[in-house]
Amino acid sequence: MAAEILIADDDSSTLRVLSHALEREGYQVHLAQDGAEALQQVEEHQPDLLILDVVMPQLDGHEVCRRLRCKPEFTRMPVIILTAQSSQDEKVRFLDAGADDYLTKPFHAPELLARIKVLLRRAGERTREGQAQRIEGKVIATYSLRGGVGVSSLAANMATGLAQLWSQPTVLVDLARVAGHGALMLNLAARTSWAEISTVPANEIEIDMLNKLLLPHSSGAFVLPAPSHIETMSTFKPEQLSQMLTLLSQNYHYVVLDLPGDISDSTMAGLDAAQEILAVMAPDMASIVTMKAMLEFFDIRHYPRTNIRLVLNHLFKRNDLERSQIENALSRQFDLEIPFTAEAMEALNIGVPLIVSSPNLPASMALENFVFNASKEEHRKQTPEKPSKAWQRVTSRLETQGRKGLRQFFKF
Repeated sequence: MAAEILIADDDSSTLRVLSHALEREGYQVHLAQDGAEALQQVEEHQPDLLILDVVMPQLDGHEVCRRLRCKPEFTRMPVIILTAQSSQDEKVRFLDAGADDYLTKPFHAPELLARIKVLLRRAGERTREGQAQRIEGKVIATYSLRGGVGVSSLAANMATGLAQLWSQPTVLVDLARVAGHGALMLNLAARTSWAEISTVPANEIEIDMLNKLLLPHSSGAFVLPAPSHIETMSTFKPEQLSQMLTLLSQNYHYVVLDLPGDISDSTMAGLDAAQEILAVMAPDMASIVTMKAMLEFFDIRHYPRTNIRLVLNHLFKRNDLERSQIENALSRQFDLEIPFTAEAMEALNIGVPLIVSSPNLPASMALENFVFNASKEEHRKQTPEKPSKAWQRVTSRLETQGRKGLRQFFKF
């Protein structure tokens, strides 16, 4: 059954263009020309998704969204705001009103269609089916006991890379106690956080609670942000985090954890739940000392060495230690080396991971190859029904390099 979408905009030409584009994709479209009519149409048709212009007669888009979010039956309906404003304050205002996403005018129809698909996959289609699909998801943790080596950046690239590669639901969980970077890395306003359920007993946490906290990204990934403000700083108990990760891995194919650089009980629960741990370091002496301590700690925790992947991240253009020197010092070989790239800082500043913005850079290609190798075996061994651009890029490199060369690179 085709998803139903309501478009509310007082510009008749915009209504005509958007309705044509959506109908061509197979959606059933309803139209409203002011805020009051939009509320009426939502009540009448109960659409799967709402596209709201900000400036409309009677009630603007913010007020329409706010009123809908006050009604339990519409709290999970995806809402996309269309606006001519691009300031950060205005973006925060949209998200505070309850919008799931926003687009700044003028925009391209393919971008809107991509975001619609992401939001429908998150809520509408699964809700209309009335049943949760049990999935054997894979939990991947990014971790370092030393800050500033690119753990959050790697987590963001892993989550968006997996989502792009397989077109499958992926969640990035930011487990910083306060002011984490998960949402920032994807240019999303952290209007929700896991702190909202930190007081809920573990056995009462449900997937619907978690879904309401997830922020969608245009890559197909979702983010569960950390608390933004010190006054809301909180932490999960290990049993709460374990329950949350169990639920997420049953409903999403990949769960990527951005872990803080500590050994708290909640961090340990995240490491214990991970099928793979990506241990990150920079090419300097301090990182070598820290990595040695981490590897000893992993041995004490009895984590299989085959589940630990070492990542060498070149953050600066300088005289770094050679890879071979570091591998000799650690008596371990790296699974991924991320070369220095000047675009990395821009990616951080604008909130667009390299793997999304610049997939053909050497660093992005190394990341994308690594993402493929870290994917579930069931995905790697099968050709997708509709291969993504990311999958086509990786498999093209596989063919060019040859499986022997790639096997040596990844050491599997």
